[in-house]
Amino acid sequence: MGLFSKLKSIISKKEKVVEEVKEEYQVDSIEEIEEEQIDEVSEEVEEPEEESVEEIEEPEDVEEVEEPNDEEDAEEPDDEEDEDWANFIKEQENKKKIEEAKEIEKYDKGLEKTRKEFVSKLSMLGIKYTKVDEEYFDELEEILINADVGVNTVMKFIDKLRKRVKEEKITDTNYLNEVIVDELFVIYVEGESLTDKIHMAEEGPTVILFIGVNGVGKTTTIAKMAHKYIEEGKKVMMIAGDTFRAGAVNQLEEWAKRTGAAFYGKENTDPAGVVYDGLIKAKEDNVDLVLIDTAGRLQNKVNLMKELEKINKVIEKHIPNAPHETLLIIDATTGQNGISQAKSFQEITNITGIVLTKLDGTAKGGIVLAIKEEVNIPVKFIGLGEKMEDLKPFDIENYIYGLFKDLM
Repeated sequence: MGLFSKLKSIISKKEKVVEEVKEEYQVDSIEEIEEEQIDEVSEEVEEPEEESVEEIEEPEDVEEVEEPNDEEDAEEPDDEEDEDWANFIKEQENKKKIEEAKEIEKYDKGLEKTRKEFVSKLSMLGIKYTKVDEEYFDELEEILINADVGVNTVMKFIDKLRKRVKEEKITDTNYLNEVIVDELFVIYVEGESLTDKIHMAEEGPTVILFIGVNGVGKTTTIAKMAHKYIEEGKKVMMIAGDTFRAGAVNQLEEWAKRTGAAFYGKENTDPAGVVYDGLIKAKEDNVDLVLIDTAGRLQNKVNLMKELEKINKVIEKHIPNAPHETLLIIDATTGQNGISQAKSFQEITNITGIVLTKLDGTAKGGIVLAIKEEVNIPVKFIGLGEKMEDLKPFDIENYIYGLFKDLM
């Protein structure tokens, strides 16, 4: 039960962070903390920092006058400087803690539908059955499938669970809940790092190619990602590679204007040619991050495969080892259809990560586990709302917290 103990520890740690911040700011929700309150922290810190610089510089003018009796006075600015820096570090840590609490709360709210549907049923299962029998396994199987863990994954999982029940002679259904959680997350975390990061280029622009069928939120995902990295101080460009779909180029250009990203695109022309010209401009303008939209016409896989192959060749010709990421966008509300899309796109091109949109709008958050088990591609971002800030880097620990906090 080593993993279950770790999950409990993760949930306890997350709850502690959230509660400490709520208590400090006297709010019921982290969202209630106003930006002004956080900004005040920075303003309070900056002034003493400037004063301490002046206090350090002054003694340089009187270096020639060395009076032994002044040693204590000379130490005072150092003491004040140390205190200012201690305050600065403390406030920065506090700011970081608020951001962490915001992320945790966002996962909490974003996975609420799945948690209520899945975990509540799992809890009731332990109350309904006093012994582990075939009826118990049948009902558990139905719960897991409804949570969109995936039929193939569920079948393997139930077989593994039966084996453990038999070998360990498990009869307590409440204890079995712990075993279930333990085994579910072995699916995702075994041999994996706990957070999946975007691979950034060491030199030149980082190129991210976005693929996925139309209607899954590809364009808005690009916009949200542009917003995220612009906020982090990076120079971002969007390239419209979906050149033949009506309105696609204009839509992406509008998002570029809203987010402050650079843009390159032309309608009704060769997508690879647009990418070629766009990358030249990106290099000329010293762009840090290039986000490339592509067509999503999966119904004609041969043509789409040729188009993506051509785009990939153009990218690599301009920038060695690029694209650095090829992200497949999947709408979480489509359930197992999203898994089918992932398998189809895997046949067409190399996928390095998945962005799962609209996870807050479904009770089928178990799709994260199905993706890992059935296509073995890491989920790198998840959509937990409609705001620009609601696209979050996938964090398995926050996911565990959001999904199972009511069970432990």
